[in-house]
Amino acid sequence: MPSDNLPPDMTWARLPGPVPTDHAWVDCAQWRALAIRWHAEGGQLVALWGSDERPAGLGFVVHAVVIAAGTWRWMSLAAGCDDPHFPALSDLFPAAARQERALFDLLGISCAGRDTRPWLRHGAWGPADFPLRRDFAGAPPGAGSAHPYPFVPVRGSGVHEIAVGPIHAGTIEPGHFRFSVVGDEILRLEERLGYTHKGVAKRLEGMPLAEGGRLVGRVCADSTAAYAGAYAMAVEAVSACVVPPRALWLRALLWERERIANHLGDLGALCQDGGLAFGHTQFGLLKERWLQTHGRLFGHRYLMDVIVPGGVACDLDPTAIALLDGECATLLQTTRRLQHIIDDHAGLQERFLGAGRLDEAQARAMGAVGLVARASGIASDLRVFSPSPPYDTLKTRISVRPGGDVAARVAVRFDEIYESLRLIHAILASLPDGPVCLPCDRPQGGHGLGAVEGWRGVILVAVTCTSSPESHHVHIHDPSWQNWPLLERAVLGELVPDFPLINKSFNLAYSGHDL
Repeated sequence: MPSDNLPPDMTWARLPGPVPTDHAWVDCAQWRALAIRWHAEGGQLVALWGSDERPAGLGFVVHAVVIAAGTWRWMSLAAGCDDPHFPALSDLFPAAARQERALFDLLGISCAGRDTRPWLRHGAWGPADFPLRRDFAGAPPGAGSAHPYPFVPVRGSGVHEIAVGPIHAGTIEPGHFRFSVVGDEILRLEERLGYTHKGVAKRLEGMPLAEGGRLVGRVCADSTAAYAGAYAMAVEAVSACVVPPRALWLRALLWERERIANHLGDLGALCQDGGLAFGHTQFGLLKERWLQTHGRLFGHRYLMDVIVPGGVACDLDPTAIALLDGECATLLQTTRRLQHIIDDHAGLQERFLGAGRLDEAQARAMGAVGLVARASGIASDLRVFSPSPPYDTLKTRISVRPGGDVAARVAVRFDEIYESLRLIHAILASLPDGPVCLPCDRPQGGHGLGAVEGWRGVILVAVTCTSSPESHHVHIHDPSWQNWPLLERAVLGELVPDFPLINKSFNLAYSGHDL
């Protein structure tokens, strides 16, 4: 790391693994000084979390990963034992605000100036219970009590509130949306998430690292390949495991197929919300056929348990490669025809254009990531700007649209389908020979980071083994943490009946808040 203008007495270590990350232990002054510098450089906060490292004599530790000047930086701060605290980052990086609240809810680590309202506490734990502390064995029945959540009120003549959720129609996870409106115009939207408390993070503490991938891959079913891939990368980093080249190329194939499946489903849902039932039916059919191919060739429609530490669990023979290549050619032709129909449909375009606009300045200031960022004019894609093999060879073409509205987010989805089809063709044509999985030896300790550009944005998994390889902490970060507050901004001034369409154009995950 460059030495100019850095706080003194810092040692940076380059972590092993495909994500080129520099890690350092810092004190409070260094933590704050680095954050100020990275913010001035236009850096982006990827994730903020904590871990209980008291068995290693480190007390509670706060971690932050930032991408600044094209480089990954991971800083760790020992926050103390009796009154753990750290300097806030949310005044510099707004995306940190809810993560700071979650830090206190889960570990009791506080920071000055944070929003003190509970974010993940819904009455399951008592005030002195912090579920990610090592000595937490579960709150006794009745230990917690639910209190009305203090939503920010909007005052004025004719203002009223509409409460939606947390239970919704269909099979989506719970989330509460509190609208303040005048007539049908939205003045404010405030979300409340984190209702289900699956206990994933706690279970991973006692689970062998080699087995944790099956659980991590089930955090969010529509992104299982990306989650499992990021986890495998982190475990491989702390195990000094070298993944066979063929496995790396097959992982990229799976990530691109997962991206296409979700974009097809979203395009169908957006047609439905926009009033074009034909589009919903056609895209649903395309997605179903795509998933059926997953089931036949990879053993699971949603690609679960295919990416594992050390490589992948299955291989492709020449017949399967030919089938996949032919399927891509057919999908390309069909999708182009459907895009022409959508682009020429005046009623649908009237719904899409201008709806849910999020301009570039807002998106950049609030830390937008992934598809949402690219549809607001921000060039952000790990496959392009921090490519791990084989993306360093494939030369991904990024799709950036300036509109920032539903139409732009639809256009990015089409662009990315076409680019993923191109990448899949290139992967199948250049797939190297060799094994697809090697043993992932016993973890050697230290820090490991894995990151994958999932279809929503960057999915990050961090593994820390500080006291012994058997004592580890796994942190999982979903890009929806960054983009949920942007949805609140995008609907301001819109009509309530347009919210389902705008919400679907973001299509954010609840799962990241429910670990």
